[in-house]
Order: sequence, then C-alpha cells, then structure tokens
Amino acid sequence: MPLPTPPPGLAAAASLMAVTTLLSPGALKAETLYSLESFCSLNGTNAVPCRIEAIDSGDSTEYRHRLGDKEVRFRVSDKPYTRIELWDGGSDRWRGVRNASAFFTLNAVCLDGTSFCAINPNYLNSVRQDLGKSVNGRDVLEVHFGKDGRIDASCYDAGCPDGGQITKTP
Repeated sequence: MPLPTPPPGLAAAASLMAVTTLLSPGALKAETLYSLESFCSLNGTNAVPCRIEAIDSGDSTEYRHRLGDKEVRFRVSDKPYTRIELWDGGSDRWRGVRNASAFFTLNAVCLDGTSFCAINPNYLNSVRQDLGKSVNGRDVLEVHFGKDGRIDASCYDAGCPDGGQITKTP
C-alpha cells in the first residue's frame, strides 16, 4: 500500500500528524491553533489537497480535515488517558480508533490502517518535541488501542508487527 505522496515541490510544505501526544490545552473555549493546506487520503487512495485546522477545545485538540466536499475529524485527548477518536457523522458521536501510525520522514499520520492519512508537519513536530530522545533516529511509531480506548501497545520501526510499513485495515 503506497503512502500518500503530495505532488513534487509541495512535500516540504506539508507535514503530518502524530499519534500519542497532544498539544497542551490552552483555553477552556474552542480556539483555532493553526490551519494549513496539505494532503490527505481516504481508504488507501491517492492523496488529494486538503485543509487542516487544529482546534483547542479545552479537554482535547480536534483536527478537522476538509477534502473537497468531505470532512474528516479526529480528536486527541490525554485525560484521563491518551486516546484518539474519529467523528462518526452517521451516528453523530465520537468512536475510538483501533490504531494510529506516525511516519516521521513523510510527516504523515494514518488512522485505522489507511482509512485516513494526512500530512501535517505541525503535529509531528510537537510529537517529536514531547517524546524527545525516544524518537531520535526513528521513522515509524505505531500505537494500538483497546476497545476501552486505552493504549494496548506501541512500537517503533521494524519492531512493529507489520515491520513499520503502511498496511490497509480491512
């Protein structure tokens, strides 16, 4: 499964979102932290231009991705434990993700295999800062979540069950 690849020349401008850390909540009301033009893909398809907004909503950071007429939203929370949830528009509720992967050299993050991938340098840079030396020299960080939303396991690079490669989630 190929990773989403932005058109030549735009890769440096795009960045990706990471996985297990979160920007510190600032205000109690929703506040836009940043917005950027980038690339996203759905269900393993080729990446397309998208607009990303990061919003501090007090107890979590929400990431909204506009891909043409579609919107994908996920949020990252760290209380009472680290979790990532996707917005399910069909049921109007948040649902926990099964896994999340950060590909540092590509500045990309993928949720539930390749159900959703985005390039967001702002997010991955904050993850690198928060995780410090533990990610030096690493390319891939994968996190697997249990049914209760808590982290069950995490791994780096070749130490992951899929060898640190993007795999499609059935």
